[in-house]
Amino acid sequence: MTKDRRYNVLFLCTGNSARSIMAEAILKHKGAPNFKAYSAGSLPSGFVRPEALKLIEQARLRVNGLRSKDWGEFAKPGAPKLDFVFTVCDKAAKEVCPIWPGQPMTAHWGVPDPAAVKGPEDEIDKAFRDAFMTLDRRIGLFLCLPLTSLNTLAIQKNIDDIGRR
Repeated sequence: MTKDRRYNVLFLCTGNSARSIMAEAILKHKGAPNFKAYSAGSLPSGFVRPEALKLIEQARLRVNGLRSKDWGEFAKPGAPKLDFVFTVCDKAAKEVCPIWPGQPMTAHWGVPDPAAVKGPEDEIDKAFRDAFMTLDRRIGLFLCLPLTSLNTLAIQKNIDDIGRR
């Protein structure tokens, strides 16, 4: 990897309605201009959860362009060459992923699914906040990696370690 290079990062989740969308928005903001963020799902829901959009807006991050999309968009000819692919849900981590052009580094950053929480509104809101904060922290740690001076194996180990935090 070379200096002054833009890295393409894809966040995957099954439905691409909350966690992967929040990660995309966070990295688009925090990682600019060196990182370009995307998100997708293996079985996209076709909508973005309003709770996720609310948190993204509260953090003063951009919501325009965020949409639920199929991960196949990133395996097609002409798709961005991915440098990193992170799964943020356990289901997507266990699924057979497409072959990503360019052999990106991959890691699993399991985050509990806030959309699966049932109960009072305050419990659901807390689940979404917790997921957002977990992703925000992991992305912050990821952005601290000295990507231009590390070799591929060292970067992979550091990325895997971030996923366990």
